[in-house]
Amino acid sequence: MTEKKEIILTGDRPTGPLHLGHFVGSLKARVELQETATQYVMIADAQALTDHAKEPEKVSQNVKQVLLDYLAVGIDPKKTTIFIQSQIPELFELSMYFLNLVTWNRLKHNPTVKQEIQQKGFGESVPAGFMVYPVSQAADILAFKATCVPVGEDQRPMIEQTSEIASHFNRIYNADVFVKPKALIPKIARLPGTDGQAKMGKSLGNAIYLSDPVDVVSKKVKKMYTDPNHLHIEDPGTVEGNPVFAYLDAFGTDISKIQELKDHYQRGGLGDGTVKKYLLEVLLEFLEPISKRRKELEEDQQHLSNILESGCEKARIITAQTLSEVKDVMHLNYFSK
Repeated sequence: MTEKKEIILTGDRPTGPLHLGHFVGSLKARVELQETATQYVMIADAQALTDHAKEPEKVSQNVKQVLLDYLAVGIDPKKTTIFIQSQIPELFELSMYFLNLVTWNRLKHNPTVKQEIQQKGFGESVPAGFMVYPVSQAADILAFKATCVPVGEDQRPMIEQTSEIASHFNRIYNADVFVKPKALIPKIARLPGTDGQAKMGKSLGNAIYLSDPVDVVSKKVKKMYTDPNHLHIEDPGTVEGNPVFAYLDAFGTDISKIQELKDHYQRGGLGDGTVKKYLLEVLLEFLEPISKRRKELEEDQQHLSNILESGCEKARIITAQTLSEVKDVMHLNYFSK
């Protein structure tokens, strides 16, 4: 058996059901990487509480939904350790130590944090837990000594800050505990929302979920944003920035047909409805096996619980070892033999 040299940790931290953007953003890469790397995938329930503290039941329910999505697309618990963030206390202790290595000003200027604060409409009422989540994410990654983190383009600043924290820690404590992880950005780094916005998400109502039934997918595709200047079928249309064609590029397998549609659309004579109809066929073909697998898995709740319990046990062993190394160099292991 070939030794797995790379250590991969999930970078994107979905706090609810996964959508097509998650798949192209990093999920597809995780399915492939589990064959050649040691991989850990975290369900970020604790982070979900940073902006859903008043909805703990919803956060708890989403844990199983996220797990079902991971398993349905091909994440294999025999090859990938899947764990729940809140069940690994070592991550929170490590976060506390890291908080002393990061300035508040640095957190405020993290591009990803600034963007999400604006999108969530926090204004001046930003939860402190949300502000420090780059530090929490750094702890999640560094606790496993991850060498690579598959993420969408919007998460690159988070991985850069994680690398800063790793370097800062090693320098201050004159140690070599952490490695600097690299961001693994897929070719299609971001899929636009169905409304044409750069970011997609549940709060924005512009995402197609892996768990969406056929009728819901159909409605969402029919309402998709296209070229606003393509008012008549005979008008030439724009392909760049058009979500319908972005989704075809991401999920279509017939490259020549997609190119033919693009050429026809650009010269005029092709209606949005025709392109959307084809996109619907493509998406339903992609989602059908995922939906079928998801329903099969959902019938055995005990199996799902066993996967999470086993994953959390494995994760605690790894994180406890890392935390012990951290406390050694920080002179905090007072009672170690």
